[in-house]
Amino acid sequence: MALEKRDFDAVVVGSGPNGLAAAILMQQNGLSVLLLEAKSEIGGGLRSAELTLPGFKHDICSAIHPLAAASPFFKTLPLDKHGLSYIYPEIDAAHPLEHANSAFLCRSIDETAQHLGADERAYKHLMQSVTKNWPLIDADVLGPLHYPKHPLALASFGLDAIKPATLLAIKFKTKQAKALLAGMAAHSMQPITNMATSAIALVLMAAGHLQGWPIPKGGSNSIANALASYFTSIGGKIETNTYVKSLEQLPSAHAVLFDITPKQLLQIAGHKFSALYKWQLERYRYGMGVYKIDWALNQPIPFIAEACRKAGTVHIGNTLNEIRDAEQQTWNGKHPDKPFVLLAQQSLFDDTRAPIGKHTAWAYCHVPNGSTKNMTDAIEKQVERYAPGFRDVILAKHTMDTAQMEEYNSNYIGGDINGGVIDLGQLFTRPALRYSPYKTSEKGIYICSASTPPGGGVHGMCGYYAAKKALKDIFAIAVDGLKQSQTT
Repeated sequence: MALEKRDFDAVVVGSGPNGLAAAILMQQNGLSVLLLEAKSEIGGGLRSAELTLPGFKHDICSAIHPLAAASPFFKTLPLDKHGLSYIYPEIDAAHPLEHANSAFLCRSIDETAQHLGADERAYKHLMQSVTKNWPLIDADVLGPLHYPKHPLALASFGLDAIKPATLLAIKFKTKQAKALLAGMAAHSMQPITNMATSAIALVLMAAGHLQGWPIPKGGSNSIANALASYFTSIGGKIETNTYVKSLEQLPSAHAVLFDITPKQLLQIAGHKFSALYKWQLERYRYGMGVYKIDWALNQPIPFIAEACRKAGTVHIGNTLNEIRDAEQQTWNGKHPDKPFVLLAQQSLFDDTRAPIGKHTAWAYCHVPNGSTKNMTDAIEKQVERYAPGFRDVILAKHTMDTAQMEEYNSNYIGGDINGGVIDLGQLFTRPALRYSPYKTSEKGIYICSASTPPGGGVHGMCGYYAAKKALKDIFAIAVDGLKQSQTT
């Protein structure tokens, strides 16, 4: 039976990477799709601006994009033809240590392992297995819980991925290898003693070895702009400055997909949901927030370690034990004196980011959800540990606490940029325990944000799988694998 006429076949609310991915997949399959964005610019976490001084372009949220380059869905799109160009630093991520040589991640497994001393063999054994299997399991790992196409390969990955990072680190003997793993696992924004924190570490390291940790030329907004350009080129429509507060605001459509978290979804559509589904959404857990700084610099950061001066990303947290303790304190509602700091140096590789001879830097640390404590001094002291004289090269700075992060993007509840805790309890059941995590209890309403599997990160896979489900449910269109979304 043909569907009755509506203004649009589908409406997508929110233009972050997941909203864009959902809109694209539905438009690719012959539907008329409207994408709505509350702000004046599309992109969600993919925005860039002159936050400090004229001519210094900073990424407001996400900066380095291993998961965007590795995304099974984004790989099917001709984004290079829509203005997206990636720059690949010589070293993906460096990890300086006090009183010891630095560790670092680069494209070559052998080169990365050679600098880990006694752990060279153990690192090669671990990562050669992961990178060999990754092309077979990437869509399974970056997706909802389902029976995999390659169960043995996924099981091999899962045996290590399910472990706490502190337990996986037992494979290693050196401070360097343990610290490298801990820094990667800390991206999970939870104590690295938690189960499955090894998963994010292994995914990030595999991404580095397989295609690197790239920087989008011109700013992270280049990714959003390319996705939007492709979407409109195939007939999609985008409206900005449209803040959706209720379902009644929306034009009529057969399906509505929300790139928002459970908190906002309840406010907009909660009256339509079953009591059980509302109960589940109300108990959804948000995690640690972030405190972020952008600097305009007179020169590059004067890191002592050569690897840090060549790296797009620098993990500042010293040893595994120090990172473990800092993240645990933050999880417990405290503000460590020596927080784990994630730092990016885009202008070292992208000359569009700063005036000639000048530079930018981007960094954040984790803080308790909703914290408004100023962490500027703590972060800058951490950088100074490994780059004496750093403060002398600062021309200007711009800071954002958790409240300002949420004001910038309402999906960042309490400063949580992951859309909710990605621990074992919410890894595959986010935002609710259902046969499909993307389908709400109300027909035609779906959630496609980072609050669904696989969670945070610029990869678009939450949007892809939500749109795939809506296509099947509402329009009887089966998307069997990612190849069907490829364009000529």
